[in-house]
Amino acid sequence: MRKLRLIWDFRGPDALKIAEHHVQHLKEYIIIQKTDLNITGFEHVSEMHAIAFIVVNESEMKPIRDALKPHRGQVYDEKYN
Repeated sequence: MRKLRLIWDFRGPDALKIAEHHVQHLKEYIIIQKTDLNITGFEHVSEMHAIAFIVVNESEMKPIRDALKPHRGQVYDEKYN
C-alpha cells in the first residue's frame, strides 16, 4: 500500500520550535484516531523554514487531510526517509 507524507510548513525565526511542537499534536492525533501508521517528524529546511509531517496510508489520507489540513503532501518512500 502506498504511503503519503502530509506536510506542514512553518516559517520565521521560531519555525523549528513550532514544527517540533506541532509533532506533539500529530502524535496525540495518532493515539486518539488509532491510525495504521505512527510515523511523524520534523525537519530543519533552512534558518527560516521547518516542516512537520505525518505519514499515512493512502487509504486513510482523505479523512486525515480534511481533519488536520496539511499545507501539502508527497509520496513517502522509506528508502529516502
